[in-house]
Amino acid sequence: MIRLLRIVAILAFAPPLLAAVMGWLAAPNFLHPARRPLTPDLLREADASFAVTRSHREDFQVTAPDGAILRGWKVRPPNPNDSWVLLFHGVADNRIGVIGQSEFLLRAGYSVMMMDARAHGESGGAMATYGWLERYDTHPIVDALEKEEHPAHLFALGESMGAGIALQSAAVEPRIEAVVAEARFASLREASYDYAGPQEYPLLGKILFAPGAWMMLRRGGQLAGFPAADVSPEKAMAFRPIPVLLICDLADTTLPCRHAERIYAAARGPKSLWMVPGAFHTAALGFAPVEFRRRVLSFYLQTRASR
Repeated sequence: MIRLLRIVAILAFAPPLLAAVMGWLAAPNFLHPARRPLTPDLLREADASFAVTRSHREDFQVTAPDGAILRGWKVRPPNPNDSWVLLFHGVADNRIGVIGQSEFLLRAGYSVMMMDARAHGESGGAMATYGWLERYDTHPIVDALEKEEHPAHLFALGESMGAGIALQSAAVEPRIEAVVAEARFASLREASYDYAGPQEYPLLGKILFAPGAWMMLRRGGQLAGFPAADVSPEKAMAFRPIPVLLICDLADTTLPCRHAERIYAAARGPKSLWMVPGAFHTAALGFAPVEFRRRVLSFYLQTRASR
């Protein structure tokens, strides 16, 4: 009987304990994702895309509030409509990660701002904070854009981490008029449950492996000097009523649709939620290109018309 109780105790406590250790060890990697360099091959890929739309790119650089140098491109189409879109890429990626989105926007006359997020690509910054600092990085970008280009309208579009940053940026940057967000996280706490356990079974992350999520956020916050558990696009949408188009990829096991549903419920402005059958993480444009373009362009057009 005692042996059986020992076995039961081991089976009950070993997974949470192991998860806690793994969460502690994973925290530095969470703050320092791998950089994707802007290689000559990627530059050729970007220039080939811009050539198709006959667009022109220009190097762009600003200084973030904490002194980090942020680098990217301003890209203008041949016949601009005086509206600009800030494009936000995903984690461990760079500005090339949103080249597909830039192409159809440029075709429609939108100029685009393609920045490497802090601690990504060619931008500086000691670590990625998933919106805690990045939302304020948007201020100097918009300041410079307004000074140099005088946009009639300013929108945002983000993918994955970039979608979360776009939503949080819009909460504190009133010059952003509307946001398209695909495969966004509701909060770092909620996302950590998906990463703590098998992603196909998020309840395991919330129950059996929850100590891993808690430990990763706690140590991450201690290392970074900010409350990681408070990083939340969901809360951001409750802060400012802004038009938002949420795109959920129904086959996404990385950040499942419950994240979009939570943000949708919290949003106080005009809102819509598009669920894309068969699409995996950030793949809506590839699975439904015509509908993706139609919905995004219609959303921006409606926002412009209402201003």
